[in-house]
Amino acid sequence: MLLIACANLANLMLARAGVREREIAVRLAIGASRGRLIRQLLAESLVLASCGAALGAVFGQALSRFLVSFLTTGRDRLFLDLSTDWRVLSFTAALAVLTCILFGLTPALRATRSGPGAAMKAGARGLTAGRERFSLRRMLVVSQVALSLVLLVGALLFVRSLRNLLSLETGFQQEGILIAQLDLRRPNYAPERRLAIYRELLEKLRSTPGVESAAQVGVVPVSGSAQVGNVIIDNTTGSPTLLQASRSAISAGYFRTMGTPLLAGRDFDTRDSQKSPNVAIVNETFARQAFHGANPVGTRFRREARPGAVEEVFEIVGLVKDTKYQSLREDPTAVAFLAAGQEQRPGPFVKFTVRSAVPLPGVVAALKRAIGEVNPEISIEFQALQTQIYNSLVRERLMATLSSFFGLLAGMLASIGLYGVLSYMVARRRNEIGIRIALGADRRAITKMILAEAGLLLALGLLLGTGLALLATRAAGALLFGLEPHDPATIVMAVAALATVALVASYLPARRAAGLEPMAALREE
Repeated sequence: MLLIACANLANLMLARAGVREREIAVRLAIGASRGRLIRQLLAESLVLASCGAALGAVFGQALSRFLVSFLTTGRDRLFLDLSTDWRVLSFTAALAVLTCILFGLTPALRATRSGPGAAMKAGARGLTAGRERFSLRRMLVVSQVALSLVLLVGALLFVRSLRNLLSLETGFQQEGILIAQLDLRRPNYAPERRLAIYRELLEKLRSTPGVESAAQVGVVPVSGSAQVGNVIIDNTTGSPTLLQASRSAISAGYFRTMGTPLLAGRDFDTRDSQKSPNVAIVNETFARQAFHGANPVGTRFRREARPGAVEEVFEIVGLVKDTKYQSLREDPTAVAFLAAGQEQRPGPFVKFTVRSAVPLPGVVAALKRAIGEVNPEISIEFQALQTQIYNSLVRERLMATLSSFFGLLAGMLASIGLYGVLSYMVARRRNEIGIRIALGADRRAITKMILAEAGLLLALGLLLGTGLALLATRAAGALLFGLEPHDPATIVMAVAALATVALVASYLPARRAAGLEPMAALREE
Protein backbone atom coordinates (compact mmCIF):
# COMPACT_ATOMS: atom_id res chain seq x y z
CA MET A 1 0.00 0.00 0.00
CA LEU A 2 2.87 2.32 0.82
CA LEU A 3 4.53 1.55 -2.54
CA ILE A 4 1.27 2.32 -4.39
CA ALA A 5 0.88 5.59 -2.49
CA CYS A 6 4.51 6.52 -3.25
CA ALA A 7 4.09 5.77 -6.95
CA ASN A 8 0.88 7.78 -7.01
CA LEU A 9 2.50 10.72 -5.24
CA ALA A 10 5.54 10.69 -7.51
CA ASN A 11 3.33 10.50 -10.60
CA LEU A 12 1.12 13.40 -9.61
CA MET A 13 4.09 15.56 -8.61
CA LEU A 14 5.87 14.76 -11.86
CA ALA A 15 2.78 15.85 -13.76
CA ARG A 16 2.49 18.98 -11.62
CA ALA A 17 6.14 19.84 -12.19
CA GLY A 18 5.70 19.30 -15.93
CA VAL A 19 2.83 21.78 -16.07
CA ARG A 20 5.04 24.33 -14.22
CA GLU A 21 8.00 23.99 -16.59
CA ARG A 22 7.53 27.45 -18.08
CA GLU A 23 7.13 29.05 -14.63
CA ILE A 24 10.35 27.39 -13.47
CA ALA A 25 12.09 28.45 -16.71
CA VAL A 26 11.15 32.07 -16.08
CA ARG A 27 12.52 31.85 -12.54
CA LEU A 28 15.76 30.36 -13.83
CA ALA A 29 15.99 33.04 -16.56
CA ILE A 30 15.73 35.93 -14.12
CA GLY A 31 18.44 34.56 -11.85
CA ALA A 32 16.98 31.97 -9.49
CA SER A 33 19.47 29.21 -8.70
CA ARG A 34 18.59 25.57 -9.26
CA GLY A 35 19.16 24.77 -5.57
CA ARG A 36 16.71 27.43 -4.51
CA LEU A 37 14.01 26.10 -6.86
CA ILE A 38 14.59 22.55 -5.61
CA ARG A 39 14.19 23.79 -2.02
CA GLN A 40 10.94 25.53 -3.00
CA LEU A 41 9.51 22.36 -4.57
CA LEU A 42 10.63 20.25 -1.61
CA ALA A 43 9.00 22.74 0.77
CA GLU A 44 5.74 22.28 -1.13
CA SER A 45 6.16 18.51 -0.80
CA LEU A 46 6.78 18.93 2.93
CA VAL A 47 3.53 20.89 3.31
CA LEU A 48 1.67 18.04 1.60
CA ALA A 49 3.43 15.47 3.79
CA SER A 50 2.64 17.38 6.99
CA CYS A 51 -1.04 17.72 6.13
CA GLY A 52 -1.21 14.03 5.19
CA ALA A 53 0.57 12.95 8.37
CA ALA A 54 -1.80 15.02 10.53
CA LEU A 55 -4.86 13.53 8.86
CA GLY A 56 -3.31 10.06 9.14
CA ALA A 57 -2.84 10.48 12.89
CA VAL A 58 -6.53 11.35 13.27
CA PHE A 59 -7.70 8.46 11.10
CA GLY A 60 -5.23 6.13 12.82
CA GLN A 61 -6.88 6.68 16.19
CA ALA A 62 -10.34 6.03 14.78
CA LEU A 63 -9.26 2.92 12.87
CA SER A 64 -7.41 1.56 15.92
CA ARG A 65 -10.58 1.78 17.98
CA PHE A 66 -12.48 0.07 15.15
CA LEU A 67 -9.98 -2.81 15.08
CA VAL A 68 -10.19 -3.31 18.85
CA SER A 69 -14.00 -3.37 18.74
CA PHE A 70 -13.80 -5.75 15.76
CA LEU A 71 -11.58 -8.20 17.65
CA THR A 72 -13.69 -8.00 20.82
CA THR A 73 -16.43 -10.59 21.21
CA GLY A 74 -19.08 -11.01 23.84
CA ARG A 75 -17.01 -13.55 25.79
CA ASP A 76 -13.50 -12.41 24.86
CA ARG A 77 -13.07 -8.75 25.72
CA LEU A 78 -9.99 -7.01 24.33
CA PHE A 79 -8.57 -3.95 26.10
CA LEU A 80 -5.75 -1.91 24.59
CA ASP A 81 -4.35 1.44 25.61
CA LEU A 82 -5.00 3.61 22.55
CA SER A 83 -3.62 6.85 23.96
CA THR A 84 -1.09 8.59 21.74
CA ASP A 85 2.32 6.93 21.80
CA TRP A 86 4.81 9.58 20.73
CA ARG A 87 7.39 7.01 19.65
CA VAL A 88 4.93 5.35 17.26
CA LEU A 89 3.56 8.70 16.12
CA SER A 90 7.06 10.08 15.53
CA PHE A 91 8.14 7.02 13.57
CA THR A 92 5.07 6.97 11.30
CA ALA A 93 5.13 10.76 10.82
CA ALA A 94 8.84 10.63 9.93
CA LEU A 95 8.12 7.81 7.48
CA ALA A 96 5.35 9.84 5.83
CA VAL A 97 7.49 12.98 5.58
CA LEU A 98 10.56 11.08 4.34
CA THR A 99 8.49 9.28 1.72
CA CYS A 100 7.00 12.52 0.47
CA ILE A 101 10.40 14.26 0.35
CA LEU A 102 12.07 11.37 -1.50
CA PHE A 103 9.33 11.10 -4.06
CA GLY A 104 9.09 14.87 -4.36
CA LEU A 105 12.82 15.14 -5.03
CA THR A 106 12.74 13.41 -8.43
CA PRO A 107 10.11 15.77 -9.88
CA ALA A 108 12.07 18.74 -8.49
CA LEU A 109 15.31 17.56 -10.12
CA ARG A 110 13.57 16.84 -13.42
CA ALA A 111 11.74 20.17 -13.44
CA THR A 112 14.94 22.20 -12.90
CA ARG A 113 17.07 20.14 -15.30
CA SER A 114 15.82 21.72 -18.56
CA GLY A 115 17.40 24.87 -19.90
CA PRO A 116 15.30 28.06 -19.79
CA GLY A 117 15.34 28.47 -23.55
CA ALA A 118 13.98 24.98 -24.30
CA ALA A 119 11.29 25.18 -21.66
CA MET A 120 10.06 28.61 -22.75
CA LYS A 121 9.52 27.66 -26.37
CA ALA A 122 5.89 28.08 -27.20
CA GLY A 123 5.73 24.73 -28.92
CA ALA A 124 7.16 22.81 -25.99
CA ARG A 125 3.74 21.59 -24.97
CA GLY A 126 3.31 19.56 -28.10
CA LEU A 127 6.73 17.96 -28.32
CA THR A 128 6.49 14.28 -29.21
CA ALA A 129 9.24 13.59 -26.71
CA GLY A 130 6.58 13.99 -24.06
CA ARG A 131 4.82 11.00 -25.55
CA GLU A 132 7.60 8.46 -25.20
CA ARG A 133 5.87 5.15 -24.74
CA PHE A 134 7.60 3.92 -21.59
CA SER A 135 8.39 7.09 -19.67
CA LEU A 136 8.83 7.16 -15.90
CA ARG A 137 5.25 8.34 -15.40
CA ARG A 138 3.85 5.50 -17.47
CA MET A 139 5.96 2.93 -15.64
CA LEU A 140 4.71 4.30 -12.31
CA VAL A 141 1.12 3.83 -13.46
CA VAL A 142 1.88 0.29 -14.62
CA SER A 143 3.38 -0.52 -11.22
CA GLN A 144 0.37 0.99 -9.42
CA VAL A 145 -2.06 -1.11 -11.44
CA ALA A 146 0.04 -4.24 -10.86
CA LEU A 147 0.30 -3.79 -7.08
CA SER A 148 -3.37 -2.83 -6.85
CA LEU A 149 -4.33 -6.03 -8.61
CA VAL A 150 -2.33 -8.05 -6.08
CA LEU A 151 -4.22 -6.44 -3.19
CA LEU A 152 -7.56 -6.80 -4.96
CA VAL A 153 -6.99 -10.49 -5.68
CA GLY A 154 -6.08 -11.01 -2.01
CA ALA A 155 -9.19 -9.14 -0.89
CA LEU A 156 -11.48 -11.22 -3.09
CA LEU A 157 -9.84 -14.45 -1.91
CA PHE A 158 -10.42 -13.58 1.76
CA VAL A 159 -13.98 -12.34 1.15
CA ARG A 160 -14.93 -15.45 -0.82
CA SER A 161 -13.25 -17.66 1.78
CA LEU A 162 -15.33 -16.03 4.54
CA ARG A 163 -18.48 -16.47 2.47
CA ASN A 164 -17.66 -20.17 2.00
CA LEU A 165 -17.33 -20.61 5.77
CA LEU A 166 -20.55 -18.74 6.55
CA SER A 167 -22.54 -20.73 3.98
CA LEU A 168 -21.00 -24.07 4.99
CA GLU A 169 -23.29 -26.99 5.78
CA THR A 170 -22.66 -27.61 9.49
CA GLY A 171 -25.07 -30.52 10.01
CA PHE A 172 -27.13 -28.60 12.59
CA GLN A 173 -29.52 -25.67 12.70
CA GLN A 174 -27.91 -22.33 13.53
CA GLU A 175 -30.87 -19.93 13.59
CA GLY A 176 -33.02 -19.68 16.69
CA ILE A 177 -30.64 -21.66 18.94
CA LEU A 178 -29.67 -20.17 22.31
CA ILE A 179 -26.85 -21.52 24.49
CA ALA A 180 -27.39 -21.26 28.26
CA GLN A 181 -24.28 -21.78 30.40
CA LEU A 182 -24.97 -22.27 34.10
CA ASP A 183 -22.57 -22.09 37.04
CA LEU A 184 -23.81 -24.02 40.09
CA ARG A 185 -20.82 -23.40 42.36
CA ARG A 186 -22.58 -20.82 44.52
CA PRO A 187 -25.54 -23.05 45.45
CA ASN A 188 -22.87 -25.69 46.22
CA TYR A 189 -24.95 -28.78 45.47
CA ALA A 190 -23.48 -32.12 46.51
CA PRO A 191 -22.14 -34.06 43.50
CA GLU A 192 -24.72 -36.83 43.97
CA ARG A 193 -27.56 -34.26 43.66
CA ARG A 194 -26.33 -32.53 40.53
CA LEU A 195 -27.88 -34.89 37.97
CA ALA A 196 -31.30 -34.43 39.59
CA ILE A 197 -30.84 -30.63 39.53
CA TYR A 198 -29.82 -30.77 35.86
CA ARG A 199 -32.98 -32.73 35.04
CA GLU A 200 -35.11 -30.24 36.97
CA LEU A 201 -33.48 -27.30 35.17
CA LEU A 202 -34.02 -28.98 31.81
CA GLU A 203 -37.71 -29.52 32.52
CA LYS A 204 -38.06 -25.88 33.55
CA LEU A 205 -36.44 -24.74 30.31
CA ARG A 206 -38.64 -27.01 28.19
CA SER A 207 -41.81 -25.74 29.87
CA THR A 208 -40.89 -22.07 29.33
CA PRO A 209 -43.32 -20.29 26.92
CA GLY A 210 -41.78 -19.86 23.45
CA VAL A 211 -39.33 -22.75 23.85
CA GLU A 212 -39.76 -25.50 21.24
CA SER A 213 -37.16 -27.86 22.65
CA ALA A 214 -34.14 -27.89 24.94
CA ALA A 215 -31.35 -30.31 25.80
CA GLN A 216 -28.22 -30.62 27.89
CA VAL A 217 -24.90 -30.63 26.03
CA GLY A 218 -21.30 -31.18 27.09
CA VAL A 219 -19.46 -29.58 24.13
CA VAL A 220 -21.27 -26.85 22.21
CA PRO A 221 -20.59 -27.14 18.45
CA VAL A 222 -17.99 -24.75 16.98
CA SER A 223 -17.09 -23.40 20.41
CA GLY A 224 -13.38 -24.15 20.05
CA SER A 225 -13.65 -26.67 22.92
CA ALA A 226 -13.10 -30.38 22.49
CA GLN A 227 -12.94 -33.62 24.45
CA VAL A 228 -10.87 -36.17 22.58
CA GLY A 229 -9.77 -39.68 23.56
CA ASN A 230 -9.06 -43.13 22.19
CA VAL A 231 -11.68 -45.84 21.87
CA ILE A 232 -11.10 -49.52 21.18
CA ILE A 233 -13.32 -51.53 18.86
CA ASP A 234 -13.05 -55.31 19.23
CA ASN A 235 -13.12 -57.14 15.91
CA THR A 236 -14.29 -60.70 15.43
CA THR A 237 -11.13 -61.32 13.42
CA GLY A 238 -7.78 -59.72 13.92
CA SER A 239 -6.51 -57.28 16.54
CA PRO A 240 -8.71 -54.54 18.06
CA THR A 241 -9.04 -51.21 16.22
CA LEU A 242 -7.80 -48.11 18.04
CA LEU A 243 -9.71 -44.98 17.02
CA GLN A 244 -9.31 -41.39 18.16
CA ALA A 245 -12.76 -39.91 18.73
CA SER A 246 -14.24 -36.75 20.16
CA ARG A 247 -17.04 -37.04 22.67
CA SER A 248 -19.85 -34.98 24.11
CA ALA A 249 -22.33 -35.83 26.87
CA ILE A 250 -25.88 -34.95 25.80
CA SER A 251 -29.40 -35.50 27.04
CA ALA A 252 -32.42 -36.81 25.20
CA GLY A 253 -33.78 -34.34 22.63
CA TYR A 254 -30.41 -32.83 21.74
CA PHE A 255 -30.54 -33.91 18.09
CA ARG A 256 -34.14 -32.70 17.77
CA THR A 257 -33.14 -29.34 19.25
CA MET A 258 -30.18 -28.96 16.88
CA GLY A 259 -32.03 -30.28 13.85
CA THR A 260 -29.51 -33.09 13.28
CA PRO A 261 -31.06 -36.17 11.61
CA LEU A 262 -30.98 -39.48 13.48
CA LEU A 263 -30.12 -41.99 10.73
CA ALA A 264 -30.52 -45.27 12.62
CA GLY A 265 -31.35 -46.58 16.10
CA ARG A 266 -32.83 -44.52 18.90
CA ASP A 267 -32.22 -41.36 20.91
CA PHE A 268 -31.33 -41.39 24.61
CA ASP A 269 -34.26 -41.67 27.02
CA THR A 270 -35.09 -42.31 30.70
CA ARG A 271 -33.76 -45.88 30.48
CA ASP A 272 -30.22 -44.49 30.24
CA SER A 273 -29.32 -43.84 33.88
CA GLN A 274 -26.27 -44.24 36.10
CA LYS A 275 -27.36 -47.78 36.95
CA SER A 276 -27.99 -48.97 33.38
CA PRO A 277 -25.34 -50.19 30.87
CA ASN A 278 -23.45 -47.41 29.15
CA VAL A 279 -24.80 -46.40 25.74
CA ALA A 280 -23.60 -44.08 22.99
CA ILE A 281 -24.71 -42.57 19.70
CA VAL A 282 -22.03 -42.18 17.03
CA ASN A 283 -21.79 -40.13 13.86
CA GLU A 284 -21.20 -41.28 10.28
CA THR A 285 -17.43 -40.74 10.39
CA PHE A 286 -17.16 -42.90 13.53
CA ALA A 287 -19.10 -45.67 11.79
CA ARG A 288 -17.03 -45.34 8.62
CA GLN A 289 -13.68 -45.46 10.41
CA ALA A 290 -14.58 -48.12 12.95
CA PHE A 291 -17.00 -50.34 11.02
CA HIS A 292 -16.21 -49.46 7.37
CA GLY A 293 -19.57 -47.74 6.93
CA ALA A 294 -21.74 -50.60 8.22
CA ASN A 295 -24.65 -49.89 10.56
CA PRO A 296 -23.00 -49.72 14.02
CA VAL A 297 -26.22 -50.02 16.08
CA GLY A 298 -25.88 -52.92 18.50
CA THR A 299 -22.09 -53.03 18.45
CA ARG A 300 -19.80 -52.05 21.33
CA PHE A 301 -16.64 -50.10 21.92
CA ARG A 302 -14.38 -49.55 24.92
CA ARG A 303 -13.06 -46.20 26.09
CA GLU A 304 -9.33 -46.30 26.76
CA ALA A 305 -8.82 -45.75 30.46
CA ARG A 306 -5.92 -44.32 32.44
CA PRO A 307 -3.66 -46.82 34.27
CA GLY A 308 -5.49 -48.14 37.32
CA ALA A 309 -8.92 -46.91 36.15
CA VAL A 310 -11.85 -49.17 35.27
CA GLU A 311 -12.38 -49.55 31.52
CA GLU A 312 -15.85 -48.50 30.34
CA VAL A 313 -17.80 -50.36 27.67
CA PHE A 314 -20.47 -48.60 25.58
CA GLU A 315 -23.19 -50.07 23.39
CA ILE A 316 -24.00 -48.06 20.29
CA VAL A 317 -27.76 -47.41 20.16
CA GLY A 318 -27.94 -44.77 17.44
CA LEU A 319 -26.30 -43.26 14.33
CA VAL A 320 -26.51 -39.55 13.45
CA LYS A 321 -25.41 -37.39 10.55
CA ASP A 322 -21.93 -35.81 10.61
CA THR A 323 -21.76 -32.30 12.10
CA LYS A 324 -19.04 -29.76 12.72
CA TYR A 325 -17.59 -30.32 16.17
CA GLN A 326 -14.79 -27.93 17.17
CA SER A 327 -14.50 -25.49 14.23
CA LEU A 328 -15.96 -24.82 10.81
CA ARG A 329 -12.63 -25.48 9.08
CA GLU A 330 -12.22 -29.04 10.33
CA ASP A 331 -12.90 -32.12 8.24
CA PRO A 332 -15.57 -34.49 9.63
CA THR A 333 -14.21 -36.20 12.75
CA ALA A 334 -15.36 -39.28 14.62
CA VAL A 335 -17.70 -38.27 17.46
CA ALA A 336 -19.30 -40.41 20.16
CA PHE A 337 -22.24 -38.82 21.99
CA LEU A 338 -22.62 -40.19 25.51
CA ALA A 339 -25.74 -40.08 27.69
CA ALA A 340 -25.55 -37.15 30.13
CA GLY A 341 -27.78 -39.08 32.54
CA GLN A 342 -25.05 -41.71 32.95
CA GLU A 343 -22.30 -39.36 34.10
CA GLN A 344 -20.77 -40.64 37.31
CA ARG A 345 -19.06 -37.41 38.39
CA PRO A 346 -21.07 -34.44 37.05
CA GLY A 347 -19.34 -31.08 37.55
CA PRO A 348 -20.78 -27.75 38.76
CA PHE A 349 -20.98 -26.34 35.22
CA VAL A 350 -23.69 -27.32 32.76
CA LYS A 351 -24.76 -26.13 29.31
CA PHE A 352 -28.14 -26.28 27.61
CA THR A 353 -29.15 -25.64 24.01
CA VAL A 354 -32.57 -24.06 23.62
CA ARG A 355 -34.53 -23.71 20.38
CA SER A 356 -37.07 -20.93 20.48
CA ALA A 357 -39.99 -20.08 18.23
CA VAL A 358 -39.82 -16.40 19.26
CA PRO A 359 -36.93 -13.93 18.88
CA LEU A 360 -34.12 -14.91 21.23
CA PRO A 361 -33.95 -11.59 23.17
CA GLY A 362 -37.60 -12.07 24.10
CA VAL A 363 -37.13 -15.56 25.51
CA VAL A 364 -34.02 -14.79 27.61
CA ALA A 365 -35.96 -13.05 30.40
CA ALA A 366 -38.40 -15.99 30.62
CA LEU A 367 -35.53 -18.48 30.80
CA LYS A 368 -33.88 -16.48 33.60
CA ARG A 369 -37.10 -16.57 35.60
CA ALA A 370 -37.45 -20.31 35.06
CA ILE A 371 -33.90 -20.98 36.26
CA GLY A 372 -34.37 -18.60 39.19
CA GLU A 373 -37.33 -20.67 40.34
CA VAL A 374 -34.95 -23.61 40.83
CA ASN A 375 -32.32 -21.53 42.64
CA PRO A 376 -31.79 -17.75 42.30
CA GLU A 377 -28.08 -18.14 43.13
CA ILE A 378 -27.34 -19.99 39.87
CA SER A 379 -25.17 -17.86 37.61
CA ILE A 380 -26.36 -17.76 33.98
CA GLU A 381 -24.78 -16.65 30.70
CA PHE A 382 -26.63 -16.69 27.38
CA GLN A 383 -25.26 -16.60 23.86
CA ALA A 384 -26.86 -17.18 20.47
CA LEU A 385 -25.30 -20.07 18.57
CA GLN A 386 -25.08 -17.94 15.42
CA THR A 387 -23.17 -15.27 17.36
CA GLN A 388 -20.76 -17.88 18.69
CA ILE A 389 -20.10 -19.19 15.17
CA TYR A 390 -19.70 -15.64 13.88
CA ASN A 391 -17.21 -14.85 16.68
CA SER A 392 -15.24 -18.01 15.89
CA LEU A 393 -14.46 -16.46 12.49
CA VAL A 394 -12.93 -13.26 13.88
CA ARG A 395 -9.61 -13.88 12.09
CA GLU A 396 -11.34 -14.53 8.77
CA ARG A 397 -13.62 -11.51 9.18
CA LEU A 398 -10.66 -9.29 10.07
CA MET A 399 -8.64 -10.44 7.06
CA ALA A 400 -11.62 -9.96 4.73
CA THR A 401 -12.37 -6.49 6.09
CA LEU A 402 -8.79 -5.19 6.09
CA SER A 403 -7.89 -6.66 2.71
CA SER A 404 -11.10 -5.28 1.19
CA PHE A 405 -10.36 -1.83 2.60
CA PHE A 406 -6.80 -1.81 1.27
CA GLY A 407 -7.82 -3.41 -2.02
CA LEU A 408 -10.46 -0.73 -2.68
CA LEU A 409 -8.06 2.01 -1.60
CA ALA A 410 -5.35 0.63 -3.89
CA GLY A 411 -7.78 0.49 -6.83
CA MET A 412 -8.81 4.07 -6.17
CA LEU A 413 -5.19 5.25 -6.03
CA ALA A 414 -4.33 3.39 -9.23
CA SER A 415 -7.30 5.02 -10.97
CA ILE A 416 -6.21 8.45 -9.71
CA GLY A 417 -2.70 7.78 -10.99
CA LEU A 418 -3.99 6.76 -14.41
CA TYR A 419 -6.29 9.76 -14.51
CA GLY A 420 -3.41 12.07 -13.57
CA VAL A 421 -1.08 10.72 -16.26
CA LEU A 422 -3.73 10.95 -18.97
CA SER A 423 -4.73 14.45 -17.87
CA TYR A 424 -1.08 15.46 -18.01
CA MET A 425 -0.74 13.88 -21.44
CA VAL A 426 -3.80 15.74 -22.72
CA ALA A 427 -2.37 19.02 -21.37
CA ARG A 428 1.01 18.35 -23.00
CA ARG A 429 -0.54 17.39 -26.33
CA ARG A 430 -3.13 20.14 -26.39
CA ASN A 431 -1.68 21.76 -29.50
CA GLU A 432 -1.34 18.43 -31.30
CA ILE A 433 -4.93 17.47 -30.51
CA GLY A 434 -6.11 20.89 -31.68
CA ILE A 435 -4.28 20.44 -34.99
CA ARG A 436 -5.75 16.95 -35.45
CA ILE A 437 -9.28 18.27 -34.89
CA ALA A 438 -8.64 21.27 -37.18
CA LEU A 439 -7.47 18.90 -39.93
CA GLY A 440 -10.70 16.92 -39.68
CA ALA A 441 -10.06 14.27 -37.03
CA ASP A 442 -13.27 12.88 -35.63
CA ARG A 443 -13.79 13.54 -31.91
CA ARG A 444 -14.53 9.85 -31.46
CA ALA A 445 -11.10 9.11 -32.92
CA ILE A 446 -9.51 11.48 -30.37
CA THR A 447 -11.32 9.67 -27.55
CA LYS A 448 -10.16 6.31 -28.89
CA MET A 449 -6.58 7.58 -29.13
CA ILE A 450 -6.51 8.61 -25.46
CA LEU A 451 -8.29 5.44 -24.32
CA ALA A 452 -5.84 3.35 -26.35
CA GLU A 453 -3.01 4.94 -24.38
CA ALA A 454 -4.82 4.13 -21.15
CA GLY A 455 -5.60 0.60 -22.35
CA LEU A 456 -1.92 -0.09 -23.05
CA LEU A 457 -0.86 1.02 -19.57
CA LEU A 458 -3.74 -0.89 -18.02
CA ALA A 459 -2.98 -4.08 -19.96
CA LEU A 460 0.70 -3.99 -18.98
CA GLY A 461 -0.20 -3.39 -15.33
CA LEU A 462 -2.80 -6.18 -15.27
CA LEU A 463 -0.41 -8.62 -16.95
CA LEU A 464 2.37 -7.84 -14.47
CA GLY A 465 -0.09 -7.81 -11.56
CA THR A 466 -1.49 -11.24 -12.46
CA GLY A 467 1.99 -12.72 -12.27
CA LEU A 468 2.71 -11.01 -8.95
CA ALA A 469 -0.67 -12.10 -7.56
CA LEU A 470 0.00 -15.74 -8.43
CA LEU A 471 3.27 -15.53 -6.51
CA ALA A 472 2.01 -13.49 -3.56
CA THR A 473 -1.20 -15.40 -2.85
CA ARG A 474 0.69 -18.65 -2.22
CA ALA A 475 1.47 -17.29 1.25
CA ALA A 476 -2.26 -16.98 1.98
CA GLY A 477 -3.12 -20.60 1.24
CA ALA A 478 -3.39 -21.61 4.90
CA LEU A 479 -5.90 -18.80 5.58
CA LEU A 480 -8.26 -19.72 2.75
CA PHE A 481 -11.18 -22.13 2.85
CA GLY A 482 -12.74 -23.80 -0.18
CA LEU A 483 -10.45 -21.88 -2.54
CA GLU A 484 -7.04 -22.32 -4.08
CA PRO A 485 -4.63 -19.33 -3.96
CA HIS A 486 -4.56 -19.32 -7.78
CA ASP A 487 -8.37 -19.49 -8.13
CA PRO A 488 -9.08 -18.43 -11.76
CA ALA A 489 -12.54 -16.97 -11.04
CA THR A 490 -11.11 -14.69 -8.34
CA ILE A 491 -8.34 -13.42 -10.63
CA VAL A 492 -10.82 -12.78 -13.46
CA MET A 493 -13.14 -10.86 -11.12
CA ALA A 494 -10.26 -8.75 -9.79
CA VAL A 495 -8.99 -7.98 -13.30
CA ALA A 496 -12.48 -7.07 -14.50
CA ALA A 497 -13.19 -4.83 -11.49
CA LEU A 498 -9.89 -2.97 -11.70
CA ALA A 499 -10.09 -2.61 -15.48
CA THR A 500 -13.63 -1.20 -15.27
CA VAL A 501 -12.72 1.41 -12.64
CA ALA A 502 -9.52 2.38 -14.46
CA LEU A 503 -11.26 2.78 -17.83
CA VAL A 504 -13.95 4.95 -16.24
CA ALA A 505 -11.18 7.14 -14.80
CA SER A 506 -9.51 7.23 -18.24
CA TYR A 507 -12.68 8.27 -20.01
CA LEU A 508 -12.80 11.67 -18.29
CA PRO A 509 -9.53 13.06 -19.75
CA ALA A 510 -10.34 11.35 -23.08
CA ARG A 511 -13.66 13.15 -23.20
CA ARG A 512 -12.00 16.41 -22.25
CA ALA A 513 -9.48 15.96 -25.08
CA ALA A 514 -12.25 15.28 -27.58
CA GLY A 515 -14.04 18.45 -26.48
CA LEU A 516 -11.10 20.79 -27.20
CA GLU A 517 -11.81 23.75 -29.46
CA PRO A 518 -9.11 23.86 -32.18
CA MET A 519 -8.83 27.66 -32.19
CA ALA A 520 -8.44 27.84 -28.42
CA ALA A 521 -5.70 25.20 -28.52
CA LEU A 522 -3.88 26.69 -31.54
CA ARG A 523 -4.02 30.22 -30.17
CA GLU A 524 -1.41 29.16 -27.62
CA GLU A 525 1.08 28.81 -30.49
